[in-house]
Amino acid sequence: MIEIIESGPFNTVQDLGRPGYRDIGVSASGAMDPLAVRIGNILVGNDEDAAAIEVQTFPFSLRFERRVVFAVTGADGNPDLDGSELLPWCAYLAEPGQVLGLKQPPRLARSYVALGGGLDIPVVMGSQSTSLRGGFGGNAGRPLAKGDRIAVGEDAEMVMLPASGLAVVEPAVALRDVFPATVDGALPIRALPAGEHDLFAGDGEAFWSQTWRISSRSDRTGYRLSGEPITPTASIEMRSHGVVPGVIQVPPGGEPIVQMSDANTAGGYPKIAGVIECDLWRLGQARIGARLNFVRSTHAEARKVEQAVARYVEDVRQTSQMVKRALKAMA
Repeated sequence: MIEIIESGPFNTVQDLGRPGYRDIGVSASGAMDPLAVRIGNILVGNDEDAAAIEVQTFPFSLRFERRVVFAVTGADGNPDLDGSELLPWCAYLAEPGQVLGLKQPPRLARSYVALGGGLDIPVVMGSQSTSLRGGFGGNAGRPLAKGDRIAVGEDAEMVMLPASGLAVVEPAVALRDVFPATVDGALPIRALPAGEHDLFAGDGEAFWSQTWRISSRSDRTGYRLSGEPITPTASIEMRSHGVVPGVIQVPPGGEPIVQMSDANTAGGYPKIAGVIECDLWRLGQARIGARLNFVRSTHAEARKVEQAVARYVEDVRQTSQMVKRALKAMA
């Protein structure tokens, strides 16, 4: 069991989402940085898709009520245990009564707390993710609040850790050859032209060439972007069509909206582009006010990035298992 000691609005339980229900209007939800959830779960010995705590408003703290392995991944801040700083992207063993604290990270937006054994909460439509708009899943369909107590599943591997913890190289470093660095403070996000791209003519090129800023009117449903408005060459009326995370739509005002984890299931705005799936975790870590440049990509490049991420995840899994096997043999 864990007890929430301090939390802000919009901190929720999330896993990798509940796909398959868009036809009945249910968004997939899930973590804004799914790669952080996958790595955190591997470190603590869970399945990759186990639920974790997504923290996007700080400070945040929780108390452990029994021994449990945990890892904090995602944002670039140092967590602490009873006031002693810990490494992020590292699995540790907590004792009953100890308190894990997370402070506001310096640059990135979201931290994830993975717990060995996973969170023992109901599965709704194949997922433990919180749907805030639907009011279901996760922690009774609402954000975490002070005093909430959540059960943790049994963890058979909790003693199989080095005394100093088990750390991995974070994705931003390990994958720097496949994820472009920021340019003049703007985060490059790769995307593919979408169905209505050609309707924007010259403004279509302006979409790619200018720097956009994430507006304060952004949330887990979508990022609204501020910049020089772009408009199609003529007014068009479109029927609503299905949308998924990463789709970039342009409403009549001309400032794009990037659909995120709680993406609408359908919409009628024209689609100018779609963020490649493997860049969505970087976008999910971008904060309000961050600057973005969209980089025209290809299906071949998207596949290459996907393969690099898969190799990284598999390397983390193999290294973790090797260390734990070695410790078990020495026990």
